[in-house]
Amino acid sequence: MRQIRVLVVEDSLVFRELLVQNLNKDPAITVVATARDPYEARDAIVEYKPDVMTLDIELPRMSGIEFLRKLMPQYPLPVVVISALSDKVFDALNAGAVDFVAKPVATDHKQVAAFVQNELPVKIKIASTAKISNIKKTAFLQTRQPFSVKDNNQVVAIGASTGGTEAIFSVVKEFGTDIPGVVIVQHMPPGFTEMYAKRLDDNCKVRVKEAKTGDRVLPGQVLIAPGGDMHMRLVNVNGAYQVECRRGPKVNGHCPSVDVLFESVAKTAGSKALGIILTGMGGDGAKGLLSMRQAGAKTIGQDESTCVVYGMPKVAYDIGAVMYQEKLEDIPRRTYALLGAM
Repeated sequence: MRQIRVLVVEDSLVFRELLVQNLNKDPAITVVATARDPYEARDAIVEYKPDVMTLDIELPRMSGIEFLRKLMPQYPLPVVVISALSDKVFDALNAGAVDFVAKPVATDHKQVAAFVQNELPVKIKIASTAKISNIKKTAFLQTRQPFSVKDNNQVVAIGASTGGTEAIFSVVKEFGTDIPGVVIVQHMPPGFTEMYAKRLDDNCKVRVKEAKTGDRVLPGQVLIAPGGDMHMRLVNVNGAYQVECRRGPKVNGHCPSVDVLFESVAKTAGSKALGIILTGMGGDGAKGLLSMRQAGAKTIGQDESTCVVYGMPKVAYDIGAVMYQEKLEDIPRRTYALLGAM
């Protein structure tokens, strides 16, 4: 099997060597070059033609974000950003990065080991399969019929992974305050989901917040599952929808898991729900979406031509969970059409 050729861009000598040594231990990966700043990285890209680049955001001479904005139009390649807890990571994703990983605390040896032996190699392998041409494809404002919430028991559930931060934004920015309550699981490290929710809240018509147990699912509001070790479920309390965020083991390798959310929506909302599965590696959410469809819910899957990684939507489609397969830009319009008919 051909190894994934990786360029590591990191200004810290110690951390750079740590990455190189550990990535080279993975039989599927070989580090072909390293760079201390974007100028060295540019030369290495031309010379070594890597399959994937890892990129620190804070670099000398030019920031990683500025480098991405200059690089992607000329030399598009999959980039995995390594970032401390900062909302700058979303600027990097918007500039064309495929995904990101949270930088470990240097003094936490267990965290560092998990990062170099599992988290980063997995992200690199996923990034190597990504369709770079589909990054930054955003939805244009759709012409739709006026819609009002006729039934407060309706709920929209969305799940995504790799490429999902921009895909979710493309969908949610088209939602008006007339949309029924929305619950979302996007695979993301702890701490980043709160910043992501704030960014959406600042740029969308709907209210967006990181969810906590007891939050009501209300029209015109989006609740995003917190990253970390908690699953989010939809529950019915005295006839009203709420979310419950509880600690639990990983499901399909993830916590929060899309399947856990979708299964709870199928059980709690049944035919009053609409499920949407977006770009992402693996199969998380597919079985849950099938449960939603079997419970009478309407379901939408993002199509292959617009996915950064056509994994989760493909598995869902293959098992019969998807009723309507749509291009990313057509999902908001289909959502409103289905909700209006419910």
